[in-house]
Amino acid sequence: MPLSPLISLTYLSTATDPLDDAELRELLGTVRELNHAHGLTGMLLYAGGHFIQTLEGPADVVDAAFARIDHDRRHRNLIVALREEIETRTFPDWSMGFETLDQEEAGRVPGFNDYLATGTVSEEDRERLGRAGIFHRVFRDNMR
Repeated sequence: MPLSPLISLTYLSTATDPLDDAELRELLGTVRELNHAHGLTGMLLYAGGHFIQTLEGPADVVDAAFARIDHDRRHRNLIVALREEIETRTFPDWSMGFETLDQEEAGRVPGFNDYLATGTVSEEDRERLGRAGIFHRVFRDNMR
């Protein structure tokens, strides 16, 4: 059986009802387990009642995860902003996580990248983040 190609899928949506920290933690606890079990990586951002998420992994697994999201009543106005085959993952070490940290605490987290807060992206990161990273930067810039 041939392997499914590796893809990156970035979507945007609006929360049906705004989520508080406890609801986000509960959601992400479930999502993290499912993603890890299915070999999915990516980035999830939530601000002002809006989501932007990039999922990376085998096409069949990413498409199945997106189908679950599409049927999740917590989302509305769901749109796919980008779906493309990729050779390597942009977020290979990122699990879907959430924590309220101040800038100093966040800077001590291994693998933390402060581009969402500062707008500063190294040339190396700019190339590595690719097209999915563009959507995350636009989200960051417009949700302040």
